[in-house]
Amino acid sequence: MILIASSERARATRHARTLANGFSFHRSEWIEGGDDASLSPTVFLVEQPAGAVLAPHFHMQNQFQIVMAGHGRLGAHEVAQGSVHYAGAFTGYGPVVAGPEGLSYFTVRAVLETGANFIENARDKMVRGPKCHVQGPPLPAASDGELAALPAPRSMHLIAPQPDRLEACVWYLPPHTRIDAPPPAPGGQFHFAMAGSLRHGQAWLGGWESRYLSAREPSCRLEAGPRGLQVLVLQMPAKAAEYCA
Repeated sequence: MILIASSERARATRHARTLANGFSFHRSEWIEGGDDASLSPTVFLVEQPAGAVLAPHFHMQNQFQIVMAGHGRLGAHEVAQGSVHYAGAFTGYGPVVAGPEGLSYFTVRAVLETGANFIENARDKMVRGPKCHVQGPPLPAASDGELAALPAPRSMHLIAPQPDRLEACVWYLPPHTRIDAPPPAPGGQFHFAMAGSLRHGQAWLGGWESRYLSAREPSCRLEAGPRGLQVLVLQMPAKAAEYCA
């Protein structure tokens, strides 16, 4: 399975939401992969207004979050553009606090899940098993000049490779260069074009557009356009066996 996100679709699906606890935000859908219980990739953008607080909570699926814009705090960590956060299934995290200019972040999952389980009133839904919570550093988008000046492709880990194949890294490619991405992890692989453009077939992805490759897909090429490319590569691990009974 290969799925593509587009900013055009995101603009068409942007809408306001208010949760039962009063938390209000805007949401836009970037990837909608159906509702299959084992594989239904989703990417959506949350726009959290200035000063808003999303209370500590957990989900029943593994997920990444990537800050697109703004500043804030996730638990004890300061977050800004390019910050990558990972929380495994049934791992509590938060609160998520937006700074004075707001906080916009993608939520990224290999399996569809709706809503959140707020720890204050959902402790009975928590399941015993391994917990995993990892926070990467902020990572600003590169300029065209910085990408053009690169002598060769280079990469940097944001979340170091783990035994379950959890991993997050960023690649910087000069204009018109290409590399082969690693094979997708058991939960698949996501690519986010932070700067420049990423070729997909005859099209180009840019402006935080993304694509998903399921575990059965072969390794995919990362190819930069005329402005170069800064791309996040996220490896999604499989859900822990303790949660799949």
